[in-house]
Amino acid sequence: MDIIVLLKQVPSTESMIEIDGDGVSIKLDGIKWVINPYDEFAVEEALRIREAQGGSVTIVSAGKEKAAEAIRTALAMGADKGVLVADAALENCDGLGTATVLAKAVKELPHDLIIAGQRAVDDDNFLVGAAVAEKLGMPLISMVFKEEVKDGQITCHKTVDGGSVVEEAALPVLFTTQRGLNEPRYASLPGIMKAKKKSLDTKSLADLGVDPAEVGEPKTKVVGLKTPPERTAGQMIEGESPAEKAAALVRALHEEAKVI
Repeated sequence: MDIIVLLKQVPSTESMIEIDGDGVSIKLDGIKWVINPYDEFAVEEALRIREAQGGSVTIVSAGKEKAAEAIRTALAMGADKGVLVADAALENCDGLGTATVLAKAVKELPHDLIIAGQRAVDDDNFLVGAAVAEKLGMPLISMVFKEEVKDGQITCHKTVDGGSVVEEAALPVLFTTQRGLNEPRYASLPGIMKAKKKSLDTKSLADLGVDPAEVGEPKTKVVGLKTPPERTAGQMIEGESPAEKAAALVRALHEEAKVI
């Protein structure tokens, strides 16, 4: 079985994020870059399916050349090869443009199953996986926390509002991950050494036959970034007895907070 994992490199959630002077981007100095956490679930699930059924796992990413580091991490986890589309035109690319590029890259590769994170933790737009499935004309099953592949079919348990449902589809299929699907493995030292010798192809938009105009003009625009407002200090309610404290609390909620 040929499995493709769509992967994005994002700032670590442990990094201190600061707004740059232009007001619409973040400062990149000192940022630690990692695999998007939901994409880590995708890598792990792909490896488990391959271990059970055979085949190969290919990591596909689009963005800056630096994203090769994240692909190498996935290769160290056990993936077989990687493809990175790196091009200057992708510098300000939005989710729809990224999906266009990834779909073009995937179309050139053999694939029975595509796995992607449900979202990236940096932009939270939930768009790329669904858009890639649409552009490739294949079924999409989103927010999957359990799956089984058997006899050319996939059965997925997915999260929906208020509960979960089970969906089935014939391969090829694209599904996106949800927490609880698995616990991603760490890259071992032997895996890290092997990753250095694994194939990682870097392509440009021209190599894929993609016109930069298709992806260079984003449909969305960041107009400004702001830090959350600072929280005000808490107020201690004083009183000699529980009854006095209760009365003071009600008065503060009514007269000061104006919530009752």
